[in-house]
Amino acid sequence: MTVVKAENVVKDYGLNDQTVHALRGVNLEFQGGEFAAIAGPSGSGKSTFLHLAGCLDTLTGGNMLIGGSDTGKMSRQQLALLRRNSIGFIFQAYNLIPVLSTEENISFPLSLLGLNPKEIRERTEKALHDVGLDGMAKRRPKEMSGGQQQRVAIARALIKRPALILADEPTANLDSTIGREILELMLKLNKSEGTTFIFSTHDQMVMDYARRLVRIRDGQVESDDVKGDAV
Repeated sequence: MTVVKAENVVKDYGLNDQTVHALRGVNLEFQGGEFAAIAGPSGSGKSTFLHLAGCLDTLTGGNMLIGGSDTGKMSRQQLALLRRNSIGFIFQAYNLIPVLSTEENISFPLSLLGLNPKEIRERTEKALHDVGLDGMAKRRPKEMSGGQQQRVAIARALIKRPALILADEPTANLDSTIGREILELMLKLNKSEGTTFIFSTHDQMVMDYARRLVRIRDGQVESDDVKGDAV
């Protein structure tokens, strides 16, 4: 099943009375269960692509289809529902809520879905276990290392069981050892749950782990290679 389909996607930004062409006619398609990376230098358009795929920004031109739904034809409310129900996000800054505990940060998306307390508790406990944070449910972000905070962010993204997880530079604030642990964790979850992962990155280690590597330069696809199993 096609999870993300970009058709001649264009994105322009206005900056100091000038137009920045962030994406210039990008055509890409990602299938269910992929573990893919979009790589390129700063300003290449890789993060812009993720923001468009995640319905966090609007297109200038072309079409972006998520799970077959054309985002350009959806209302703001429909886009919000699509993000809430079908897409998980992992950011380099973690974006945890500092006053909430680990379990509260993880379960927050489920409270928005209106699930009953018993199911929220059970799914939160499973998510904690899946990311290796047993016994840390009551800790707050400031009491955790960067790697632990990123595990919380991964659990939060996974808990609603989305078809798609978008990870924007997820290893940028981690040393290489912790970064490798995080990538191993996400690869394990990709294989066990069948969740599609798409990364934006300039980290060679992320590129090595990806089973598909798309390179973007100056807003255009430079190469698109399927590598088979990750390292």
